[in-house]
Amino acid sequence: MRLEEEIKQKQFRNEYHKLGVNILFTSSLLKLKTQQMLKPFGLSPEQFNVLRILRGQYPEPATVNMIIDRMIDKNSNASRIVDKLIEKKLVIRKESCVDRRQVDVFITEEGLKTLDDIDRHPDVNFDSTMVWISNEEARIINDILDKLRGPAEKDE
Repeated sequence: MRLEEEIKQKQFRNEYHKLGVNILFTSSLLKLKTQQMLKPFGLSPEQFNVLRILRGQYPEPATVNMIIDRMIDKNSNASRIVDKLIEKKLVIRKESCVDRRQVDVFITEEGLKTLDDIDRHPDVNFDSTMVWISNEEARIINDILDKLRGPAEKDE
């Protein structure tokens, strides 16, 4: 369905304005669908994101700062999310052996099992939210979105 019909707006200032609204609207829709898919597992999209980051680090630990750097939603409170995942016994926190001021976060076996269950569950298919576009269209949209975020910053 066209954006104009979805949000009941007849016109936009220009195509850039429409693009911005379209990206925000679509992002919100995808987040809602993700929340619905994860609800049976008792996880928020942000908690799921942290678990996936930790699985990617496994068996090595991650620091909270590393998690923040890699999170999709940069406004998320990573420390609070880690606390919630600790309560669910999906992650643990340990004092770093290298630097006592640093805290290491590890995914637990239960956390790995939860992600495995999510990966194999038939009702959790993140690709299914994209069925209306071809693989080539997905590549083009990815290229455009990468371009929209601007040039990569170079390390000095």
